Amino acid sequence: MTQLKDIVTTIDNYIKTGIQSLNEDLAKEIFNKMGMPVVREIRRQSIEDIPGAAQTVGYPVVLKGIAKQMLHKTEAGMVEVGITSEDRLKEAARKMMSRAGDAFEAFLVQPQIRGRREFTAGMFKDPQFGPVIMFGVGGVLAEALKDMVLRLAPLCESDLDEMLDNLKAKALLRPFRGEAAVNREELKSVLRGLSDLAMACPGIREIDINPLIISPDGSPVAVDGLMILEKPENTVARVHRKIDFKALHATFHPKTIAFVGASAIPGKWGHMLPTNAYAGGFKGEIFLVNPKGGTIMGRNVYKTLDDIEGDVDLAVVTVPANRVIDLIPALEKKNAKGMVLITSGFREVGEHGRQLEDEVMAAAASAGILVIGPNTMGMCNPHASLYFSGANAFPKPGSTAIVSQSGNLGTQLLAFAEQQGIGIRAFAGSGNEAMVTIEDFMQAFEIDDLTRTVMLYIESVKDGRKFFESATRLSKIKPVVLLKGGRTRVGEKAASSHTGAMASDASVFNAACTQAGIIQVEQPMELLDMSAVFSSLPMPRGGHVAIMTLGGGWGVVTTDLCTEYGLGVPKLSKKIIERLDTCLPDFWSHGNPVDIVGEADPEIPKICLEELLKWDGCDAVIHLGIHGRRLLVNGMASAVLKADSGITEEMASTFMADALRKEEQYTRYTVELTQKYGKPVVGVSLLTDELSRALYRYDDLDYKGVFFPSPERAVKALAGMVRYRKWLDTTGTGR
Repeated sequence: MTQLKDIVTTIDNYIKTGIQSLNEDLAKEIFNKMGMPVVREIRRQSIEDIPGAAQTVGYPVVLKGIAKQMLHKTEAGMVEVGITSEDRLKEAARKMMSRAGDAFEAFLVQPQIRGRREFTAGMFKDPQFGPVIMFGVGGVLAEALKDMVLRLAPLCESDLDEMLDNLKAKALLRPFRGEAAVNREELKSVLRGLSDLAMACPGIREIDINPLIISPDGSPVAVDGLMILEKPENTVARVHRKIDFKALHATFHPKTIAFVGASAIPGKWGHMLPTNAYAGGFKGEIFLVNPKGGTIMGRNVYKTLDDIEGDVDLAVVTVPANRVIDLIPALEKKNAKGMVLITSGFREVGEHGRQLEDEVMAAAASAGILVIGPNTMGMCNPHASLYFSGANAFPKPGSTAIVSQSGNLGTQLLAFAEQQGIGIRAFAGSGNEAMVTIEDFMQAFEIDDLTRTVMLYIESVKDGRKFFESATRLSKIKPVVLLKGGRTRVGEKAASSHTGAMASDASVFNAACTQAGIIQVEQPMELLDMSAVFSSLPMPRGGHVAIMTLGGGWGVVTTDLCTEYGLGVPKLSKKIIERLDTCLPDFWSHGNPVDIVGEADPEIPKICLEELLKWDGCDAVIHLGIHGRRLLVNGMASAVLKADSGITEEMASTFMADALRKEEQYTRYTVELTQKYGKPVVGVSLLTDELSRALYRYDDLDYKGVFFPSPERAVKALAGMVRYRKWLDTTGTGR
């Protein structure tokens, strides 16, 4: 600790004297004090003195020239490696002095470090997320390969291990071409030292260690380094407006709502939102407010808020942007706790809108009114029969909370959730997030007993560090599933070191999500798929999957998908093969996937499914083609009815009804087995129709039946659960 304090003092003194960067000898001196392994070197000022230094360290040597404002020596021709003689040493030195001119400072003489493997490590300050630690493949190909892993500082032990294990070229960490495996503890000491420096020294903007050479015995050695400094006051201090979470809860549970800007014209926001509130069965009082008065939808309209008797808990506002601020005094008199500001025309339209938004938020905050939005498409809380969003959707109460920065996408998700029977805890379109941010919603859902899963669609965050901290806390108790809009936009960074230049905004955001335990998806429907499995199934204990299929092709495809998404498909044990032999024909696959070869006996898939769930070798089961088979039966019955005059419609109907009954029995049985064995069972329907659903609920069972229309969606959903399980286990928060 004393050593670190001394380093902080040293760096502060450098900054006070106007030094903006530390060349490699000064940087490595600090690395050495932090316990990082650095190369031995001798500094000399003149050409006459370097032969003696070379004799001391022993040929072959590396010669480096240090010059003012020259951050990247290799590109400037200030590095010569593999020098074996005094003549070549002096010749290289003369060329370096000539290139540097008046900026020349000194020479560094180092031993040539042998080793086939080169890595890079570093730190840079991200404007949103703060200090970020980087580890990757190094050397001259570092920028071209861009094989690197990022994590936000401070790093814990599990972060250090993940940085090494998630490198694409992690095989280089193992024994390689006659050289020993990398000493992981020494390598982790480098990353830990960078993290400690970043957290202790706000004046360090960037650190670059490249290359970090691995000696034949596996020891890492830092042979080059760079440190960029800045005055701490140059860093952006983010002040997050603290919100009243009781007021946020009250906004989702109002007893009285005023729709300010109510309209008699169908399709307008002022008509659509109260229509949905009435249609959704809201049990409190609803007030319609419009200066014209009269009636709308057969209900009396108040000309002003002042005309309403009693208090208004929540105002849903659709009036033009320039009239919103005039509502604040009246809402304050009505003791309004919240405002959902649907109106657009604020920050999203430019500087004038930004100023107007700031004025409205300041007035609302002064009046004690919490504002969601502006530029939002509404919200809902099915548990309170509260629906007023841009979609005529009324999903049933459930445990999945949705927050979306895109109103259109959010309301589409609500409609899909209603269609597929997925229960919703609450939905909010966060809009411009002028007062209540995505991070605030996460904190609220963290303490909400009814929320089991949180789904987010975001395009940007206002405070990356707060987002990361909120998500990390939330993920420890509830899964967070996120879809990021604009994933392909690479954030350009003006960086003066290799480390900063290589990292894009997208890569930092992805690293923060991985570190925080967030499950990222790529398509909107994947949000609901993840919601379905998290809210309906037990968590898997691991990633080994047993597959049962009606036909071989689907089994092959599903096996490939499992491999691609990091799931294991283990071989069946001898005992389970023997048990399956008793119920399957001799020509079944005798392996995983278990192909039941189109057996029509409805008991066969039940028996096989239970045998697989009994097996200690699997953590989850995917079954394909049994559910939805009734539709093939229906098609066959219809064809026979047309072709065979001896078959009556009553006979065909009876045949189809029997197929439906068997499917319903099988579906329930899968849920009973899920509950009995505590393992997730995920189904893939052979075909779907208007009766098919994603979820099948049973009041007397804790879990639900989950069915997807394709193997890919089933595998990706299960893989998301396994990733979350691994994160919980790795961070020591497994539940």
